[in-house]
Amino acid sequence: MKLFAVHAALAPSDWGLIAIGAVALALLILFIRNVRIVPQAMTFVIERLGTYKTTWETGIHVKMPFIDRIERRISLKERVADFPPQPVITRDNVTMQIDTVVFYQIVDPVLYCYGIENPILGIESLSATTLRNLIGDLELDETLTSRDVINTNMRLTLDEATDPWGIRVNRVELKNILPPREIQTAMERQMKAEREKRESILIAEGQREALIRVAEGEKEAAIMRADAVREQAIRESSGKAEAILKIQEATARGLQMIKDVGADEALIALKSLETMATVADGRATKIIIPSNMQGLAGLAVSFKELLTDSNIPDPGQKKDDRA
Repeated sequence: MKLFAVHAALAPSDWGLIAIGAVALALLILFIRNVRIVPQAMTFVIERLGTYKTTWETGIHVKMPFIDRIERRISLKERVADFPPQPVITRDNVTMQIDTVVFYQIVDPVLYCYGIENPILGIESLSATTLRNLIGDLELDETLTSRDVINTNMRLTLDEATDPWGIRVNRVELKNILPPREIQTAMERQMKAEREKRESILIAEGQREALIRVAEGEKEAAIMRADAVREQAIRESSGKAEAILKIQEATARGLQMIKDVGADEALIALKSLETMATVADGRATKIIIPSNMQGLAGLAVSFKELLTDSNIPDPGQKKDDRA
């Protein structure tokens, strides 16, 4: 009864205001529900009645209710796709397992939405076929040592193929290369043999260097000994030459002194006899007498007469008188 009384108390104009307020509230709620904020590095693809309308960038946007809809929210950040190992065969018929990692980025949201149904599956299939084509032209050793070349070629091929999909491939990396077990064993043996070879080479080079150092030391020692002998010989020769020079200088001074005192031929002959006596007193077995010594006997006789004239007693005569 009370509720009926309240309804009866409201005037028709009041009912109109309530309806207008309800409609306004509904429109406000509907407007708020159709306001969208696009965050950084995101885009929204908008369709109107099932047809592409526009692409919302970062900021605040309002869509038409019941007409527009957000078809897809797309992140523009770089993504990583890690694909499982793929079996590939090299040119020398070696089967390996290679898994790849693809770094890609969406650059055109419209092409990404409408260009391909499953972009990730397309990139995986394309990377597998491209990898098989590249590895099929290489041998096992080239495959293991040409990662940079394979990565670059795969990136170029994938980037060109994914342009219609609105995708840009930034980088491709070969994550693992797994050859068969027997190939790994053979490679390990080869590496061991190579290390042993380098070890032998280093040991031989060390021994060779040691021998060279020893030979160089002996050479320097021999040179120093030879220099010492040469220096000794030079010093001895210098000493002998200096001694000879001193003797010759003394002889020259003696001759000069004889010349200065005015020695006559008799005195010179007497000195010659004394020199001959000294020479004959040595151990020489042969004595060469100059030709001018033939007149020495006459000189001795003259000397004896001189003593007689001067009344100088003869030493031999004194001995006889004493007897």
